[in-house]
Amino acid sequence: MATTQLDSILDLNTLEQYISAIGAGTLLKSVVLFEQLMPEYVSSLVKADDASDKETLCAEAHKFKGAAGSVGLKRIQQFAQLLQHSEEANWDAEHKTWLGQIVEHAAKDLQQLKEYLEAKA
Repeated sequence: MATTQLDSILDLNTLEQYISAIGAGTLLKSVVLFEQLMPEYVSSLVKADDASDKETLCAEAHKFKGAAGSVGLKRIQQFAQLLQHSEEANWDAEHKTWLGQIVEHAAKDLQQLKEYLEAKA
C-alpha cells in the first residue's frame, strides 16, 4: 500500500516514534490487546446508537477514540472524535455515517496496522 494511502489510515508519525521508543514487537502486543477489545468497543457504539442513547454513544466514542489513537489507528480515531461531540451542529445529520465508517473500516484498518508493525519487527 502506498505511504500516502497508509497515512490516511494509520498515524505513521506516532507509530514511528513508538517503534523507536519501545520496538515494533512490543507495540504489536498492545495492538493484539486492542484487537481483542475492539469488537466490544464497536458493539457498545452500535448498541448505544440503536437505543438512541446519545450520552452513552458519545461516552463510548470518547473511550474508543483514545484506545484507537493509542495504537495509531488514525482514521478510526478521527471518526470516533467526530462521534463523541454531540453538541456539534452537524452531529444529528452525520453521526450514523461516522459510526458506519468505524464499523466498516475498523477490522481492515487494524489488519493494516498489524501488517505494518510485522514488517517493522
